Amino acid sequence: MTQSVAIVTGAAGDIGAAIAARLADDHDIVLLADIDLEAAAAVAATLGAQSRFVAAGCDVTSETSVSDLARRCAELGQLRTLVNNAGAARAVSLHDTTPAIWRMDNALNLEAAFLCFRAVEDMLKASKGSVINIASVNGMNVFGHPAYSAAKAGLIHFTRLVAVEYGKFGIRSNAVAPGTVRTRAWEARAAANPNVFEEARRWYPLQRVVDPTDVANAVAFLAGPQAAAISGVCLPVDCGLTAGQAELARTFSQSDHY
Repeated sequence: MTQSVAIVTGAAGDIGAAIAARLADDHDIVLLADIDLEAAAAVAATLGAQSRFVAAGCDVTSETSVSDLARRCAELGQLRTLVNNAGAARAVSLHDTTPAIWRMDNALNLEAAFLCFRAVEDMLKASKGSVINIASVNGMNVFGHPAYSAAKAGLIHFTRLVAVEYGKFGIRSNAVAPGTVRTRAWEARAAANPNVFEEARRWYPLQRVVDPTDVANAVAFLAGPQAAAISGVCLPVDCGLTAGQAELARTFSQSDHY
């Protein structure tokens, strides 16, 4: 029997690793793709057997590198799920965003998802598979990092484009939009500022930030049979942030207004 495969890009990071671990519950093989092959291999080794967790070096902004990844996937089995997770943000403000930063952030956070999808679309047609793009609340509202945010907004629209155009082939396309996620990058900030999580969580109605497993569980749901009729959606995984900011609501309720 042909083995089912999931691809997770940016798999060496905390979110990618959590997604890879969760998708292994429903896939025979998870292909962990990352520009840092050594880091991806280290993550794969912690997750389980080498036969099930396969690391692959891939620059998702390179059409050639992405084509190599697609060929590697075809050798392993039948692709059922593509998770475009690779991403990064650079300049915080529009004033500090250079043309080079604008292009780099769009290449990694938007164009890469297009390249990866086009490289494997025939495999997804054959399996009637699923695409899940890891967007961000930054693509839904203005929270800084303008180039990253514009790219993530484009990624949400790209998600819908795939859902509409490729639905006739049985391909489902959805996005997950995390808020602040407790990753190693944020832990490093906490080392410099022990109050960083306390300062962040006050903006979230659930009074906490997102854990990588929260994102992974949302991805697994959208990739699985329980979401068989769901396509073209962007699911915020943000502890309620995009519903409204709790701190602002409290401030407004305590103010004098007529």
